[in-house]
Amino acid sequence: MTKNKVGRPTKMTESTVQLLEQAFAIGCSDVEACVYAGINKSTLYSYCEKNPGFTDRKETLKTKPIMKAKMVINKALDDGDLATAHKVIDRKEGSRIKQDITSKSEVTMNFQDLTDEQLDSKLQSLLNEVTAVR
Repeated sequence: MTKNKVGRPTKMTESTVQLLEQAFAIGCSDVEACVYAGINKSTLYSYCEKNPGFTDRKETLKTKPIMKAKMVINKALDDGDLATAHKVIDRKEGSRIKQDITSKSEVTMNFQDLTDEQLDSKLQSLLNEVTAVR
C-alpha cells in the first residue's frame, strides 16, 4: 500500500534550484533570485533551513561578480590603464594620496601637493617602471 502525499507539490524543483543558482551567480539578491525563479522568499528560506549546504552555495555564488570585477580591474592595471589606477587609489586612499609611495629605487615621493597633471605624469612613469620589470 502506497502512502498518498497530501498538500501542494513543492516549488523547489531541480529546475527552480538551477534558476536560483543562475541568479545568484550574476549577483542577484535573495528577493531578485526568487522573482527570477518564480518563488516566494519564504520558500527559499525554508529550503535553506532544510538544506544548509545550499545556503553556503548561495553565498559563494553571490561573490562571483565581485571576483570577475576584481579580475577586470587587475587586468586593466596590468595593461597600464591610468584611469583605473586613479580609481583604485581614490577608493583606497580617498581623493588625495596621503601616504608616501616608494619606488623600486627606494626614493620616497610625496604626492600630496601635486596637481592632477603632475600626478598623472608620476603615475604613468611608475606604471611604465612596473611594466618594464616584468
